[in-house]
Formats: sequence, C-alpha cells, structure tokens
Amino acid sequence: QKQNITFHPNHTVSYLEYRSYFFEPSMSVGNESDVVTIPNMLVLGAAVMMDNMPHAVRLLLSATFKSFKEGPFLSKSVGELMWGYDSKLVDFLNKWFPGMLPSTGKFGLFSEFNNSNTGMFTVHTGKDDIRLIHKVNSWNGLTKLIYWKTPQCNMINGTAGQMWPPFMTKESTLPFYSPDACRSLELVYQREGIMKGIPLYRFVAPKTMLANGSDYAPNEGFCPCRQSGLLNVSSCRSNAPVFIS
Repeated sequence: QKQNITFHPNHTVSYLEYRSYFFEPSMSVGNESDVVTIPNMLVLGAAVMMDNMPHAVRLLLSATFKSFKEGPFLSKSVGELMWGYDSKLVDFLNKWFPGMLPSTGKFGLFSEFNNSNTGMFTVHTGKDDIRLIHKVNSWNGLTKLIYWKTPQCNMINGTAGQMWPPFMTKESTLPFYSPDACRSLELVYQREGIMKGIPLYRFVAPKTMLANGSDYAPNEGFCPCRQSGLLNVSSCRSNAPVFIS
C-alpha cells in the first residue's frame, strides 16, 4: 500500500510503500509453531562484527553471551524466528552498541519487514513521456547510492519494479531498483508465453545478476565477493554479515 503520495510539478510522484506479510498454511509444509534449531544469528553476527574491536570489548561481549545463556545454536518456533522474539541480548546490544542490529525491538528475520516501508520513492508519472513511466527519479532523496565501490554499481537504474514502459521488444530489458538488495537489478527476455489467451514476453534474472567479480567483471564493484550467486549486502546493513542469494 502506498501512502504519503505527493505529485510534483516536474511530472514525478513521491510515495512510501508499506508491505505486510502473513502465513499461508495451504502453501506450506508445516506450521509456524514448529520448532527448529538453527545457528544463533545474533551471537555469530555480533562475533563477526566485534572481530576488530578492542580485546576488552570482546571479553565483555563473550561474558554477556554466557550470562544470557546464548550459545552458537538456538531452538525457536518458526513464527518466533520469522516475526521476532524477545531477547535480553537484543536489549543489551541496542543499549550498549546502538546501530549494530537492524531492529530495536524483537529480533526476527522478517520483524522489520512487516508494516515497514521501502523508503521514499520519487518516480516519473510518464505524463510528459510514456517511456519514463515509473522510472525512479530518486530514492530517499538519493539519485545515486553510496554503498558500493564503483559509480556504475552505485547507479539507481530503471523503475521501482512494479511497472515498466509499454512497447517492449525481445531486445528490451527490465531494469529496477531493489531496496532489499541495495542495488539496481535487471531482468532479460527468456521466451514467449501465453496467459489466459494473452500473449506475453517472459523476463527472468540472468546468471550474471549475482555473479561475482571474477565471473562477471562489471560486478567487481559489489565485492568483497563470495561465490557467484551470493550478494554481500553488509555495506548497507550496518556492516552485519548479511548476504542475498
């Protein structure tokens, strides 16, 4: 849902887009109450981020883990892991190391996603030029990013990802900016298709999209890289060791 919608004289419109996620049992193989054991992301993430801090600080954090009985693994329900669970360690880290964690309340993989916005988008309406429809003019006031190592990688290209100009051809690409990936991405033509009698062009992610710099030189600016297929987004996640696959 888009809110704070503001139209501007230069044929652009700004908005905040809010997202909501919910559990769909019919499309799942288990319940949110199922308990799983996974690596403790809080402990492992904090340990990596503390690696270059003074020895005394690392000793303090280690003692904190022990006092809160936090180990390298934890067992929680799927619902808690997804939407958040109370943790004294989270409270401690937020108090003494503000900005280390992406959330300030409960800790969960998607706790910050539900009912949050994806940043202030300003996009072209296409009223003056239909070829510009939904093309991003700025995101959070930025016309280029500051996360990556090369000007090309810091470019905000394409649309906001929900609409593209008409009159596409098989040679066209579908560029868009993804706040979750902190970068611009691009889909390419794969094949023709038909849905409910309507002829379509199917566009997909190319193998080069998340290729590392060794396999695809233009992606060198997104490094330090792991193997192709993993994007290191630590630079836009408060230096937390976060990757997108």
